[in-house]
Amino acid sequence: MGRKRYLCRTSIGPFALYRRVAQMPHKPVRLEQSSRKPVHLGQPSKIPASPEEAVLDRVPNPHSDTNYVARFTFPEFTTMCPVTGQPDFAILVIDYVPNLFLVESKSLKLYLNSFRNHAAFHEDCTVTIGKRLFAHLKPRWLRIGGYFHPRGGMPIDVFWQAGRQPRDVWAPDQGVRGYRARE
Repeated sequence: MGRKRYLCRTSIGPFALYRRVAQMPHKPVRLEQSSRKPVHLGQPSKIPASPEEAVLDRVPNPHSDTNYVARFTFPEFTTMCPVTGQPDFAILVIDYVPNLFLVESKSLKLYLNSFRNHAAFHEDCTVTIGKRLFAHLKPRWLRIGGYFHPRGGMPIDVFWQAGRQPRDVWAPDQGVRGYRARE
């Protein structure tokens, strides 16, 4: 895997961030669980050390002939800033129209919690989660919104989607208000 290169104007210089990110080890992504028996369901499971080590389970969709939206809201998403090492907090909202598979919710919680000690930018976390879910589940449509709390005086909201939302599906607003300082 190639190294990701991030260039950013920061108070520590334009190339300091690039050097830090380039030195982070990149591990191969673990293959997903595709058998009919989920790995985590019904048994104790530890939070994976990294997103790359996390296994996402999927289960058959009992209503694969019907378009409907499944929503996961994760109000306590945490990751680390790759520059400062400080924690970043967000509300993640994932909506998808399943096809043949559903994501098993316990494995999704473990996967999302594995970002706690992972150093990445908000955009990278949000898009990585969306792409991994879309590749694993192959849903008809998926969108993810990452609503990050302010750091350095600026909130960052990240949105990604793949596929086309079916016309006969109602997908409500994600319900997370934009940031407003002191109302």
